[in-house]
Amino acid sequence: MKIDPNSKADLSAQIATAIRDSIISGALIVDARLPSEAELAETFAVSRSTVREALKRLAAQSLIRTQRGAFGGAFVNRLSFEEAYNQHITTSTLLLGMNGVSFDTACEARFALERACATLSAARRTADHLATMRAEALRQAQPGLSDEAFCASDVAFHRALVDGAENPVMSYQLAGAVEAMQPLMNMITFTARDRAEIVRLHSRIADAMEARDGNGVADVLAELEAYTKTLAQSVFAARAHSVPSRTNTGTSG
Repeated sequence: MKIDPNSKADLSAQIATAIRDSIISGALIVDARLPSEAELAETFAVSRSTVREALKRLAAQSLIRTQRGAFGGAFVNRLSFEEAYNQHITTSTLLLGMNGVSFDTACEARFALERACATLSAARRTADHLATMRAEALRQAQPGLSDEAFCASDVAFHRALVDGAENPVMSYQLAGAVEAMQPLMNMITFTARDRAEIVRLHSRIADAMEARDGNGVADVLAELEAYTKTLAQSVFAARAHSVPSRTNTGTSG
């Protein structure tokens, strides 16, 4: 593990990167104990406070965990897909919001990714996945359901569809699409959408899932994408008409 003392990059960040690279390469395996702060300080020729800051960076990324006591220290953590979901969702949300990604671009990406797992989901979905989708579609049909609850149910429905593929890598990759892009799109379209139409499309998706018809799932997702884009166009047109001098086309609303 090496750092460049002449680099302009923060020393603690360099140390954290060096240790992270050792973990990724397998030089430091899961549950391995890292050298002590004093040993790391000597290895990198820095102060213990700099090492301590580097370890904090690694802990914040869930790459290491610390234990106290006679057998304590810093250990390589086993990072799970579930633990990484929230970081992935947060990063996706920030990227979309800060970079002003257009609604159509985000919508296209989200549904393309979701359709990519349609065949696997239809083939592998369990009774629990299907039951969740049916329950959420019924919930969405409730007349007194708030906009916030409807949006949450919408996310839960599509998360069940994605998780039905029984592939943790795909579930992780699509977490940003379903739980970051979808809520941002809902923020824009909720005022214009017809809930009955959403429920109708969701019910058709569930029907295709029950029949294990992957192509059918993908076809209805394509219809849902077209409907979502149409809603956004109507919202943006209404905004442009009410405030002619201001046009907003980003997903951040």
